[in-house]
Amino acid sequence: MSRDYRRELDGLRALAVLAVIVNHLERQWMPGGYLGVDIFFVISGYVITASLFFRSDRGLGDLLLNFYARRIKRLAPALIVFVGVTAIAIALFDPRPWGHLKTGAAALFGLSNIYLIVQAADYFSDSTQLNVFVHTWSLGVEEQFYAVFPFMVWLLGFRRLNAGRQGRFYWVLGLSAVASLAAFVWLGTSKPIVSYYSMPTRFWELAAGALAFGWLNRRDTDGSAGTSAWIAALALASMLAVLFVPETYHTLSTIAVVAATVAFIVAVRRDTAVYRLLTLKPVIYIGLISYSLYLWHWGVIAVSRWTVGVHWWTVPFLLVAMFGLAALSYHCIERPLRAANWSARPSITIGYGLATSACLCLALVLVLNPMSGRLYAGRLPAMAAVGTSTLTDAYSLQGTDSVWMGDPCVLSDNDQVGKVIPRRACTLGNFENARKHVLVIGNSMSTAFVQSFDDLVLRDGYSVTLVSSWGASPVREIANRGAWNRANDDYWARVVPESIQGLRPGDWVFMINDVAELSPKVATPESIERLQTLANGLEAFSDNLASRNIRLAVLHGNPFARDANCEPVSAVKQWFSPFDSVCKFYTKDDTLRRRENLDKVLRGLESRKKIKVVDLIDIFCPGTVCNYSAANGQILYRDVWSHPSVEGARLSSAAIRKVFVADMH
Repeated sequence: MSRDYRRELDGLRALAVLAVIVNHLERQWMPGGYLGVDIFFVISGYVITASLFFRSDRGLGDLLLNFYARRIKRLAPALIVFVGVTAIAIALFDPRPWGHLKTGAAALFGLSNIYLIVQAADYFSDSTQLNVFVHTWSLGVEEQFYAVFPFMVWLLGFRRLNAGRQGRFYWVLGLSAVASLAAFVWLGTSKPIVSYYSMPTRFWELAAGALAFGWLNRRDTDGSAGTSAWIAALALASMLAVLFVPETYHTLSTIAVVAATVAFIVAVRRDTAVYRLLTLKPVIYIGLISYSLYLWHWGVIAVSRWTVGVHWWTVPFLLVAMFGLAALSYHCIERPLRAANWSARPSITIGYGLATSACLCLALVLVLNPMSGRLYAGRLPAMAAVGTSTLTDAYSLQGTDSVWMGDPCVLSDNDQVGKVIPRRACTLGNFENARKHVLVIGNSMSTAFVQSFDDLVLRDGYSVTLVSSWGASPVREIANRGAWNRANDDYWARVVPESIQGLRPGDWVFMINDVAELSPKVATPESIERLQTLANGLEAFSDNLASRNIRLAVLHGNPFARDANCEPVSAVKQWFSPFDSVCKFYTKDDTLRRRENLDKVLRGLESRKKIKVVDLIDIFCPGTVCNYSAANGQILYRDVWSHPSVEGARLSSAAIRKVFVADMH
């Protein structure tokens, strides 16, 4: 072990990784267990600073090459093996593993957190529980910190014997940490995904560990003595307590656990019960294998979600699998390759790591992904279209030359602000000669219903124009804060008014949004306020349309299929998933209770003749449990995000048509 090694930090790593595992097995057991990652960040900041402090590299080039060579040897081998093995495993159970593979490929280069930001993947969304590589976001944060930190060390003259330059380094580091913390808190409300995944908003946590080292070093301690044993005990108790705080308070919880970790590192003493507890041999061993255990625990859990599921009786088997794989990884890959002499030149060592990662990345993209269909070990559901990529597929109205062109009708990125939406390309039926027009607006949920309007066009002579914007809020008054916020603002400010412009008295606007998002599992003052904003926005929009004698229909909240943690293939009985509870479905009664507040808002507006509610609950939940199966056995959803399937859209056709033709008879 190195001279700056502190055994109790391995004990702290053990606590961190065990907390993460418990949380990932079942959130209710330890709601704040995900904060174990934040404990890791603080420890990493401390250890990296100590490592650089005790180095004697002669120049910036030596410092960087030696540092990155050590990081490559420490992190790359176990990660490469994990990504390769897990990618093959998931391809056996997911016929469309491209999302996993892209995340894994990004992880090989420390970029998976950035990829997840781009994909607007919410860490706390159940849908991320199916991605076998989503947990590698934290490795991306650390590796990006490693890319910046050595430059700070060098440029600010951080040297062991120069107290003045060390002071300047810690002042700059402290100010940077404050700025990072401010960004973490501010973006936590405006851009929570960026706040959660990005290195700049996590920098303060690693910097906190670095500052803890600076505090101990400038007090001329050996790094194991502290100011008070009881402070260390209180800090450890605080860490444990925060791990049981609900994730609703994750911003405050993160700050609290980081502060407690720093206090523990600074205050812990060798001759205390806390130190002896954290340095017990079993605890130290878990800490030593914590990196491999962190990698493999999620792979085991995520693959099990695709197969046998995570149940109380499978937990012992999952624990044996994850600890066994972690021990194998540590003893056969991680430790031997870290100790091995890859090359006398650190640049060659770095080259070996990058080249191996690049080869595996190419294998994932060029070999495994094209072969995934043949590797899949299950049976595919009978569906016309699967996956979110099909939401912009062109749709031809049978027996006519009328085509909804798909992509030209959608704002799918902030770069598409100002994009011209051609009415003709986005209309089913003859707009000029139509008996009536229906303008369909909304987020990605709206395009999933494009097959619902065949009868309305063919039998009733209507035209249907469908224009959409990914992630758009259901009304203009609800702020667009997602990854497509500028496109959504443009959609409401320009596209929707322009599309309404061509409508005539007696026509309809049909709003199709995922308003189920306005019915959280637990109602909060914020969610109630958003519902009131929805009510006000719908009323204002309805009044504006009514001034031109145009009516407004609104799709009610469909079942909470997104929370089911289920892909279409998982909803089909497979030999490798023999248990019915792999997907976590709501009962119909629970669904109706959860959307009760939303129902009051929509029905209240309907009773005042402001809107017409289109409620498809009996189509998308025909039984006592709202699963993926229709009454006729067809699959109702095309993806994990609850976008209706082509089959689900067609089953909705009669109910939707009934709303728009009711006043014609």
